[in-house]
Amino acid sequence: MKTLVLGASPNPSRYGYAAVEQLRLHGHEVVAIGLRAGRIGDVDIQTEWPDEIPDLDTITLYINPARQVPLYNRILAYKPRRIIFNPGTENPALMRMAKEASIEVEVACTLVLLTLKAF
Repeated sequence: MKTLVLGASPNPSRYGYAAVEQLRLHGHEVVAIGLRAGRIGDVDIQTEWPDEIPDLDTITLYINPARQVPLYNRILAYKPRRIIFNPGTENPALMRMAKEASIEVEVACTLVLLTLKAF
């Protein structure tokens, strides 16, 4: 199963960077999408959206709600099992749309979930 980190960054001081790094350290397959191309460990940050992501389980968000608006259809089209809204990404409109599409919504911190072995 794969995790899509939306808002991945090549900047080591950003949470989108730490999420990719920690997910890989915990053995998860990761697809990273960000504004700037780069690399985090063995993961390339893509600036273009893949048409599909086979075996996608989770999308974890690291973009603010305003930046999410034009991406609603793309996010929902992947049909993940769940979407994690990390602190600062909470978006009631997208949460409602996800629930209506039978996608689990979790308001949590991916890094904390990994640390607690609750991811």
